[in-house]
Amino acid sequence: MSKIRQDDLIDSVSDSLQFMSYYHPKDYIDAVHQAWLREESQSAKDAMAQILINSKMCAEGKRPLCQDTGIVTVFVKVGMDVQWDAKLSLTDMINEGVRRAYLHPDNMLRASILADPAGARKNTGDNTPAVIHYEVVAGNTVEFEIAAKGGGSENKSKLAMLNPSDSIVDWVVKTVPTMGAGWCPPGMLGIGIGGTAEKAAVLAKQSLMGPVDIQELKDRGPASRTEELRLEIFEKVNALGIGAQGLGGLTTVVDVKILDHPTHAASKPVAMIPNCAATRHAHFTLNGDGPALQTPPSLSDWPSISWEAGDSARRVDLNTVTPEEAATWKPGETLLLNGTMLTGRDAAHKRLQSMLENGDKLPEGVDFNGKFIYYVGPVDAVRDEVVGPAGPTTATRMDKFTEMMLADYGLLGMIGKAERGEEGIEAIRKHKAVYLMAVGGAAYLVSKAIKEARVVAFEDLGMEAIREFVVTDMPVTVAVDSTGESVHKTGPALWKGKLASGEIKPVYFK
Repeated sequence: MSKIRQDDLIDSVSDSLQFMSYYHPKDYIDAVHQAWLREESQSAKDAMAQILINSKMCAEGKRPLCQDTGIVTVFVKVGMDVQWDAKLSLTDMINEGVRRAYLHPDNMLRASILADPAGARKNTGDNTPAVIHYEVVAGNTVEFEIAAKGGGSENKSKLAMLNPSDSIVDWVVKTVPTMGAGWCPPGMLGIGIGGTAEKAAVLAKQSLMGPVDIQELKDRGPASRTEELRLEIFEKVNALGIGAQGLGGLTTVVDVKILDHPTHAASKPVAMIPNCAATRHAHFTLNGDGPALQTPPSLSDWPSISWEAGDSARRVDLNTVTPEEAATWKPGETLLLNGTMLTGRDAAHKRLQSMLENGDKLPEGVDFNGKFIYYVGPVDAVRDEVVGPAGPTTATRMDKFTEMMLADYGLLGMIGKAERGEEGIEAIRKHKAVYLMAVGGAAYLVSKAIKEARVVAFEDLGMEAIREFVVTDMPVTVAVDSTGESVHKTGPALWKGKLASGEIKPVYFK
């Protein structure tokens, strides 16, 4: 009979979360590398190159793949014959492991969890509590599947109660384009079918714990209806032409995972949850023999890829840029940003809105007039870092504030990830502003362009405080130009057309 020690469990949880923060699963790296090799869209190819380079940098430097180090989700199978040598409850042990992982001094992870979600939304400071799912099973071991799920991809989750005769494939193909690119493709789609509404959602999340194995499935052939669905959805979603980062291209998903459960005769619940470019999950089993620690991969597992902005890239001085200069930038063009920018996310924008309504002045040192704002909530710096990983957050969440920032505060441009919604695009067109896109999933790479960083306002907001960054050659893509043209509309439409017409015949399998 196994006796599980409290410290062994805590150490195992903490180790797994630190491990997954900087090591991609090898199967995901291999899948993105294969997608990069066959990609014909230069914008998508460049985005995947940055993701792969960032991944290797994180493996070498042991720093987070993404600034959003996620909400922790845990699936635990507890053997009925297990005994415990512990004073804490199992839930408290898991949360203590999370706490230690996120506060590790050598690799601080971003605390993103807010208590009182409908009210004060106060940061808990240590990324607890985790979301935990328990199952009691036969045996004398405790099995863990742990993931750290970013908010950008989690926010794109979908649930539908289909009629029994409805097509799941049709629903997925219709729904994926509505998710935009905030989930940072290329990634995986997790799909749960059956049970009840909440069961379908849990199945979708748990399916994402599996490896990227669509190639193996294709090679051996499907053995069930769910496996047939995986292959059909995989090919039809990629045929949408959404591509890496939503820029248009051949690969939107590297795999489709499905779990199902018996359901009511009148029902067909279907949930879909995407996994982003920072795919993070780990697995271990405790059997009473001590902690279960992760095994580091070999750095030789990563492909040797280089990326340069190219001779056509335009260097921009953020300290002197004018609206007239910004108006010459073309959608899809690569810029290298230099100089000073401010940062701000949801909470900062909401506070700025309240200050405007109350007639309050901006904090000293904060002036948005003619400036650029970067939508980011960075990881705390460690060692000799200026700032920790600092990739972009989803820009559409700031659409509701865009008119205010442009009209009332004089902002010239914005930097984030993914597309802008109609409200944001209309404000950009109206004020002849611009929106620039940085690659989601390349946070550590982006942080190397930041040479100075300091908090200038709203320090109490933690990672959502307003900061001033001084950057050197920070690479971005013009995503919405001053006329309102968006590459997230034109790019996918172009590549969907190429695929539909047969001009491009993608090879998704070896």
